Amino acid sequence: MKITNKHNLPQTIVNAIERPNYSKGNAALSVTELIGPPQLVALKHKHESELESDAADMVWSLFGSAVHSILEQGADEDHILEERLYATVNEWTISGAVDVQRYTDTGIDVLDYKVVKAYSVMNEKPEWELQLNCYAWLINQNKQSKVQSLAIVAIVRDWSAREAERVNDYPQAPVVVIPVRLWGKIEQEEYINKRVHLHQAAYVDVNVGTNPKACTSEEMWEKPTSWALMKEGRKSAVKVHWDKPPEVPDEKHFIEVREGERTRCKSYCPVSQFCSQYQTYLGEE
Repeated sequence: MKITNKHNLPQTIVNAIERPNYSKGNAALSVTELIGPPQLVALKHKHESELESDAADMVWSLFGSAVHSILEQGADEDHILEERLYATVNEWTISGAVDVQRYTDTGIDVLDYKVVKAYSVMNEKPEWELQLNCYAWLINQNKQSKVQSLAIVAIVRDWSAREAERVNDYPQAPVVVIPVRLWGKIEQEEYINKRVHLHQAAYVDVNVGTNPKACTSEEMWEKPTSWALMKEGRKSAVKVHWDKPPEVPDEKHFIEVREGERTRCKSYCPVSQFCSQYQTYLGEE
């Protein structure tokens, strides 16, 4: 991937972004890729040399890496940090680097650091549970000690003391530990086997020139079109309708159309220009 510098950031920042420490090692998929959309991952692998990203869009990723490096200095003797583990499923090797494994007499506690906005703490991301259970599976594949708990350590980069006082479910400190549900062994294995199968199918489709299985609405972060019933002199909607436009009760009311979109495809997918599903969608708009 080519890194551009459209906003003329200092070269030291660009250099740091261009020289990441991350590597999935000798693996077909990282855990992050495994839980990601198979079509996106397969297209990214195929078009890696054609992709580009601007340094300004990668600053918060760099910040997250910096936080990880600093927190390594706080490790205790019973901690294993940033250990990359491997396991094979259907001839594909999966790898994942676990931020912290904390050993106790009864098992291993897995901690994963995230630098996030307060919104993410208030609306936990479902992929956190997927990611950490994949890590738990990797640990259990490689070690005799078993995982007994999972947690996200969220570092809230936009934390506000004023908001913490004002909003009940706002994080009450700039660092929040969020417990994550630990799946049973069968649930972990069924999920990982299913994901590997989906990724292998997408890989074959992309490389033989056929369209892979389409991304789901959830994977595209799709927002459907809605119709807001508005009233003169009022900023917020009286009511939002998702199935069809409502009737306008009188001349003081009007309809505001809120166009749907595929948010990930539009703003966050690195391979949207190569994706026939998204290009077809754009042609239908």
